[in-house]
Amino acid sequence: MKFILKTLKWLLIVLVTLIALLYILGYGYLVKAVRVTYLTGHKTAFLKDYTYFNNREIKNGTAQPWYISKNYNKIATTDKLNKTHKELQTTSFLIIKNDSIFHESYFDIGKEDSKTNSFSMAKSIVTSALGKAIDLGMIQSLDTKVIDFLPELTGKFAKEVTVGDLASMASGQKWDENYYGPTSITTQAYFKTDLRALMLSLPIDKKPGQEFIYQSGDTQLLAMVLEKATKMTIADFVSKYFWKPMGMEHDALWQIDQKDTGIEKAYCCIASNARDFARFGKLYLQNGKWNGKQIISSAFIQKSINPRFKNSPQYGYGWWLSNYKNKHIYYMRGHLGQFTIVIPEDELIIVRLGHIKGLQTTTDPHSNDLYVYIDEAYNMLNQR
Repeated sequence: MKFILKTLKWLLIVLVTLIALLYILGYGYLVKAVRVTYLTGHKTAFLKDYTYFNNREIKNGTAQPWYISKNYNKIATTDKLNKTHKELQTTSFLIIKNDSIFHESYFDIGKEDSKTNSFSMAKSIVTSALGKAIDLGMIQSLDTKVIDFLPELTGKFAKEVTVGDLASMASGQKWDENYYGPTSITTQAYFKTDLRALMLSLPIDKKPGQEFIYQSGDTQLLAMVLEKATKMTIADFVSKYFWKPMGMEHDALWQIDQKDTGIEKAYCCIASNARDFARFGKLYLQNGKWNGKQIISSAFIQKSINPRFKNSPQYGYGWWLSNYKNKHIYYMRGHLGQFTIVIPEDELIIVRLGHIKGLQTTTDPHSNDLYVYIDEAYNMLNQR
């Protein structure tokens, strides 16, 4: 018994020493990373992880419920769709046709009012906020220099990078888009408590505006610009100019790096539900109008949903793009397979939220489950 107690004592001393060393060496964030992910049975960020972080509310106003189709949930989901939902652990699936909910399914933690992490779908929302800030004259244009708002920015090309470069993922910033590496910049951004300092420590070391390279840091820098330009938190800005006028049915939560004075993790981490995420699809489908009012300019919408770079037709400004089925398709996308898909020529919006993303290869910028959701939505609609 004495031997066991002595062993436990030494193990505790070693553990405390290791934790102390992590903090001394600047890796203290790993303690929280292990506690939030591995000790909860996960290997990466997960749908309910917002409960482990500080959050800022995105407040809604008067709710504007969706219209319900006369064929609502009358058509059975296809076998392939059911199989995909099971294999990839879908939590919410919506098909909205002609501005009415045609189908919705919920599984596991999903339900109409459930909050789950959107991950990088938030990037499309931040880019929408940029468009609104330009409309309001708070930022002059997509060509406005980032350094006008963030003079602390460093690197050989710090004076050249524009807000448009940030929105189109072409900043030239030094970044490591690695979701599983414990010391990657992405991991640090997720768990550290001073995102502003972290972002300003990363130089703009390549010439911006040359090519599309997907990296979350671009959106985070964009949020820092918006914070300075609007003199509002990004959550309050999105609430005032989108969440409230678009009649979101529920408040949302946006993870922040530290309590009260923190900044939103703008590259990810809005916790909301499928019906409310779908409204951003509707806003873009309607070319920026809502209830007859232009709440974001149509010119900015069109800029967003068309590619900036010829060699990267899969991305515009904050939105992923595809010509699958020879249709102009654009969509919001998040880690683990969160999608808000818009097919304007058919007035179709598809939302999928869940725990697992489909296969992503190096030869296709779109994961294979995207095609399943589109194909099976059409198969169901064709049975009306």
